[in-house]
Amino acid sequence: MKKALGLFLLVLFFGSMKIEYQKTDPGKVVIGYVGGFRGLVNTDGISPEKLTHINYAFVDVQGNRAFLTNEKTDTVNFRKLLLLKRKNPSLKILISIGGWAWSKNFSDAVLTDTSRAEFASSAVNIIRKYRLDGVDIDWEYPGRPGEVGNVYRPEDKRNFTLMFAALRKELDILERETNQKKLLTTAVGGFSDFLLHTEMDQAAKYLDYVNLMTYDYYSGKIAGHHTNLYPSKLYQSDNSADKAIKAFVDAGVPISKLVMGIAFYGRNSKVAEGSATGLGATYIKGEFGSGYTKIKDSLTNKKGFVAYKDNDAKASYLYNSDTQTLITYDDEWSVREKCNYVNAHRMAGVMFWEYASDPKEYLLNEVLKSFK
Repeated sequence: MKKALGLFLLVLFFGSMKIEYQKTDPGKVVIGYVGGFRGLVNTDGISPEKLTHINYAFVDVQGNRAFLTNEKTDTVNFRKLLLLKRKNPSLKILISIGGWAWSKNFSDAVLTDTSRAEFASSAVNIIRKYRLDGVDIDWEYPGRPGEVGNVYRPEDKRNFTLMFAALRKELDILERETNQKKLLTTAVGGFSDFLLHTEMDQAAKYLDYVNLMTYDYYSGKIAGHHTNLYPSKLYQSDNSADKAIKAFVDAGVPISKLVMGIAFYGRNSKVAEGSATGLGATYIKGEFGSGYTKIKDSLTNKKGFVAYKDNDAKASYLYNSDTQTLITYDDEWSVREKCNYVNAHRMAGVMFWEYASDPKEYLLNEVLKSFK
């Protein structure tokens, strides 16, 4: 009986060690964006023990208010996401407001004291009603164009800060009601021009994390990486994660609040003929590509695509010389380089867009290995 009990305790002990081993370093955040805008989310495909935060994308802005465009499915998704806390009680669920396609009305919504108060109250009322943990703002972009038709104006620069002040005020009220910490975060453009239209040093005072969208880089007439850590020597480029991070720190954002963005998807570029590897070639047109699971399993060194690594940029890419198609993306190697950078510079952690793009969790597992 004693032997059996001892064996049981050993199994229980080592079993619990295995669970802890799978979890990320509590000192680093791992924020996964989950796309509810498509409809019902398959939460069975999410590993909550591998995340610290889930940002639910997206909540719209209409009539100066945060608005659930797909309330029927959104509310089901909230309920299912909250159930993930049974496996990871420390997991935080936030609503992400805006995004590329839902940022049209931000400028109007935060234009006056009255409209900002209405917007902040409506946003916090959503997390109050559904017992969520915070608000993430993904305004693309204050003071400059985003999607065609978006409203923007010079006043956005100051109002961006005032919006966070209003949101923090409402979140503080909710904190007192619930005796629970409520988070306020933002996703920001991973390029230095974003800083010309915002007061990030002032805004950061209200924020828990600043999520850098260090992806979707575009090099004009030259085909380049879309999510490189450093500049490439194979073509001239103004964008890299390292450059963005340094610019935000110089602008007064504490590096301890900065979160590195990882792309769980590739971007495809059609390039002109005559290039050996596609990178640095004349850009013809581009589009979103496949998620990383498909890239790894079905395209890497297959179907005419040859895999390359840009050691200077710490970025991977594929090229098909027959179709002149370039695909740039994050893989395990580039993710490891990004996580090493996060560790070395004492950043807050990483975030990624988006979970469904890598259902086999190749990249998420690499993040966990890097943060052990």
